[in-house]
Amino acid sequence: MPAQLHKSRLTPVALAVFATLTSPQLFAQSTDQKTEQSASQEVVVSGSRIKRDNYNSASPVQIIRADDALAAGMTTTTEMLQSTAVTGGQPQVNNAYGGYVTEGGPGVNTLGLRGYRPTRSLILLNGRRMAPSGTRGSVGATDLNTLPSSIVDRIEVLKDGASSIYGSDAVAGVVNIITKKNLTGVTTSLTQTQPEQTGGASTNFSLAGGIVRDNFRFSGSYQLTDRKELTYADRDWTRCPIDYTRRVLPDGTMGGWGSGDFIDPKTGQPKCWPLSVGVTVNTIGTGLAIGVPGAGAQGLLASPANVFNRWRPNASVTTGIPGYEGVNGGSAGQGNNARDTYDPRMLNRSIITPVQNHNFYAQGGVDLNALGNAELYFETLINRRESSSTQFRQFAWDYKRGSPLIPASLQPFSATDAPLISGFGPVGIRVFTGFGNYTDRQTVDFNRTVVGLRGQIDKTGWEYDISAVQSNNKGVYTFPSFLEKELAQSLDVVSNGAGGFVCKDPSGGCVAAPALTAAVVGGQYPQNWIDYIYRNITGVSKFKETVVTASATGDLFKMPYGKAKAAFGVELRKNSIDDTPGPEMLAQNLYGFSTSQVTRGSDSAKDVFAEFELPLLKNLPGARDLTINASGRWADYKSYGKGNTYKLSTLWSPEKWLTLRGTTGTSYRAPALYEQFLGPTSGFISSGNDPCVNYGNRSATDARRINCASEGLPPNFQQLSSVTVYTLGGRSAGLKPETSKNMVFGGVIQPELPSGWGDLSLAVDRFTIEVNNGVTSRSGSSILSGCYTSPNANFLSDAGDCGLVRRDPSSGRLFVESGYINLIRDIVHGVDYTARYTNTVGAGRLSVNFAATKYNLRASPLRPTDPVVNYNGVVAYPSWTSNVDFNYALKDWSFFYGLEMVGGQEYYSYYGFDEATFPYQLRTPDYFRHNVSVRYNNPVQKWSVLVGVRNLTDVKPPFITPNYTNNTVGNAPLSAAYDYVGRTFFVNVNKSF
Repeated sequence: MPAQLHKSRLTPVALAVFATLTSPQLFAQSTDQKTEQSASQEVVVSGSRIKRDNYNSASPVQIIRADDALAAGMTTTTEMLQSTAVTGGQPQVNNAYGGYVTEGGPGVNTLGLRGYRPTRSLILLNGRRMAPSGTRGSVGATDLNTLPSSIVDRIEVLKDGASSIYGSDAVAGVVNIITKKNLTGVTTSLTQTQPEQTGGASTNFSLAGGIVRDNFRFSGSYQLTDRKELTYADRDWTRCPIDYTRRVLPDGTMGGWGSGDFIDPKTGQPKCWPLSVGVTVNTIGTGLAIGVPGAGAQGLLASPANVFNRWRPNASVTTGIPGYEGVNGGSAGQGNNARDTYDPRMLNRSIITPVQNHNFYAQGGVDLNALGNAELYFETLINRRESSSTQFRQFAWDYKRGSPLIPASLQPFSATDAPLISGFGPVGIRVFTGFGNYTDRQTVDFNRTVVGLRGQIDKTGWEYDISAVQSNNKGVYTFPSFLEKELAQSLDVVSNGAGGFVCKDPSGGCVAAPALTAAVVGGQYPQNWIDYIYRNITGVSKFKETVVTASATGDLFKMPYGKAKAAFGVELRKNSIDDTPGPEMLAQNLYGFSTSQVTRGSDSAKDVFAEFELPLLKNLPGARDLTINASGRWADYKSYGKGNTYKLSTLWSPEKWLTLRGTTGTSYRAPALYEQFLGPTSGFISSGNDPCVNYGNRSATDARRINCASEGLPPNFQQLSSVTVYTLGGRSAGLKPETSKNMVFGGVIQPELPSGWGDLSLAVDRFTIEVNNGVTSRSGSSILSGCYTSPNANFLSDAGDCGLVRRDPSSGRLFVESGYINLIRDIVHGVDYTARYTNTVGAGRLSVNFAATKYNLRASPLRPTDPVVNYNGVVAYPSWTSNVDFNYALKDWSFFYGLEMVGGQEYYSYYGFDEATFPYQLRTPDYFRHNVSVRYNNPVQKWSVLVGVRNLTDVKPPFITPNYTNNTVGNAPLSAAYDYVGRTFFVNVNKSF
């Protein structure tokens, strides 16, 4: 193949004039440059399979250049994709989710566009699917950690549905990562980020290079990313989370935030809650008893008659319960906040989890000089992620009533009114200790191989492309857990005749539990006992995907104003999942920890697709350009049968300075494998979600009171155990595929400004996405509410929400069965605003890029009769987000300033609360983050240096009342929109050879 043709094919895709504007490189080409380039080649822009000879796109496409992202302090593809510019400040799973149950397991980083789940956004690498990766049973989305970074040229983000173009999953949008193809020589790069405070630093080292010859090309890269841990101890605003409430002052006005907080008698300051509200450590629980209030409490810890059911060791106490002082308000419910809740090891927990990522990527091609000047090409990606998260564990267990391990002085105070938490017999004494830190670890190996052949079909001008992609994921996850059987066995003891105890059943090397002492309550345990009841649990997750695609594109026929173009193709996909937890988890032998069963299943699909583009008018008055594009796809899934999708797009330029565009289409998404086949997986929600807590305070006709009484619970019932929620796949329950409708319409204005005023481009696009039969799993609290508020609850029936609820009659513990179901609708409406301005200023060139997204409606009604309740603007779902970048290039220097904004959020209007008097802080203010950098490039010696600061003003996340409506990091909402690291300095050194 001639070198010129080879080079033309590999030239990077040109920037779409009508793209969403957030990259400083957008519109950087002059009109003459674009005209010259378009005359020499046709290109493909994400969202279509047809090559074009212009730069117009009917769909909004956002383009991010790797160099520009680096100028803003983003050093990896993961950070680029999870930036506010792409996500609009919507919830994303990142390294701040290490302590939460996430789809893909701890350490995974995923992307969901328009606020939808990651399984509704499709990730491509060079136009071909990236397979899911991660650990645990819910592997279903691409782990952004697997993507290469150092060889990435740009990222194209298509912000509307494209199932008819790319198949299932392209519901909310498509992200296409495009690598550099014509690399020559070798370039090495080192980037170091260092926060002003300790913790959260990162190092990125990369090596990339390649060669290009007349008949072949090869390039590759290696990147090491090493991100250090950020802990709760590393930041002052996370060391002491407080209630953050307010109260009515004596003059009738509301006090400031914190005025309603419980004052810790130990410190005289608002109580710290480093783990969560309502916990207790290093105490024992008994039946109600009269005792001595905590020392130094000055009466604050004492309830009427000094009645308590929580106690901490105090050797000086000789009355009441000898050796223990009371630390709660007992039956009066007063002073519960005074329980001991602090252990310094709680601050060792991860805010940002550490990760070390190795990524090797290679690509190349050989011209065969046959089969229509064909090129045989390949891609290989190998990635290893080693990640972990440090958490804190409480250890609570029960000594059975009458157990010889309970000292005689405590035997009379058995917790006769307490339900069991460990199932070992009637409760004698309950022990709450702070066990300490533990670490979850994940090692994920992901590889992907592409082999393809592309060339021309005779001399017709048509081109073909046939490719096969094979992806494999293997994730090994390890975490420690207490073993329920061994714990129960160790607590069932008899005397050994020498003042000690031995297990009644000595099988399996049983080690007797220690006798109850102040040291044990304080968290000091015999090591041989811990070794017996506490083990590492290891599971293995596998995911495989094979995709074979064949397509052809070219001109169909001539029309009066251009050539009709088309693309046709077929695609075969097959994937499988196999998650096998450790044997102790499979045996449901984990104590106080989530469990799961095997997740195993497979699916396959056969797709046929076609796309047509018709130039209807060209260079006429009122119609400088009128083009329509239509695409369709027919899919046949082994699991869910046949489905069809379509998309229609129109681009109309009535004048040179004005372009109007619009698309409408449908999507069809078969449920992900884990949504179909997830093995029963247990998790926990707080005891406060039990609807029967203190149900006697409700009116006699209240449905909750009637339903709770029907279960035989006392009116003052207290739930002292977490609620267990089991989640499982929905295939056997009739889970259906999703369908959706997507519409985008807007316009672009490019006025001709007077000479010297520069170039200005403005774009506005309104988007609407409505998913029907949306796949989701209902929360345990939602199911409980639906059951107990029902006027005709029947706990013996399998119908309705109550068929998913079970209560243990002896302990009162609640168990909820959830699973993946189909929502009736899942709706998102909004508007994108973008602008770009460029001009010569002095001896340099200035470019300004602005992008904003305004969300108008977000709702997820579950049933056809449910109202459409707009949750837009609640915490973690901002209505407004925007970013603006200023770039100034002066010879070998370039200067960058960027501003990111996330609009304020609040829950008051959603719940109908009066903000003026409500005691909880449920509002966040507008959030602004400033980034600056300067780069010097030496083109002669081929090196450059970039230095900058991210979060220049060190703005901290906003504070809210924790755990009322959202998960929190300290008092800050858990959200990818906020920076938990703080002011961070970064430097990049780049050298080419």
